[in-house]
Amino acid sequence: MDHSHMDHGGMDHGGMGHGDMGDMPMCNMNMLFTWDTTNLCIVFKSWRITGLWSLLWSLLAVVALTAGYEAVREASRRYEQRHAAIIENLPRSSVKAEEQKGKIVKALFYGVQVFYSFFIMLLFMTYNGWIMIAVGIGAFIGYLLFSGASATKSAACH
Repeated sequence: MDHSHMDHGGMDHGGMGHGDMGDMPMCNMNMLFTWDTTNLCIVFKSWRITGLWSLLWSLLAVVALTAGYEAVREASRRYEQRHAAIIENLPRSSVKAEEQKGKIVKALFYGVQVFYSFFIMLLFMTYNGWIMIAVGIGAFIGYLLFSGASATKSAACH
């Protein structure tokens, strides 16, 4: 059916519930690398860069979050070492139950690490150079502060 002859010019779209968009600036979502922080939202609509101070606080938060990821990874490694030592000193009859308990705790650590790494990936996916540098600095500081393991185990999304 051909509707090209119909006139839609008189239709009023004012009551369609778009809200007053003038009160709240839109988040600036880039899909290409940029240094621009104007209306940059970081992961959440409420985490918005509105000026120099919010940028500086946000960069410090990103550094702290990324360093925290290294702390979780190191805590996981230390738990695995302690748990292996505990199992080694147990009588054979108790090993199976302790291994099950350890597997649950290791799975919990693993789940936290996966969630955390995906969150850091979302930070990086702002495609903003300042945020990307803050992630790198946070990984550097986190490794210096928390990691006793080899650097070959990389931070990955999964």
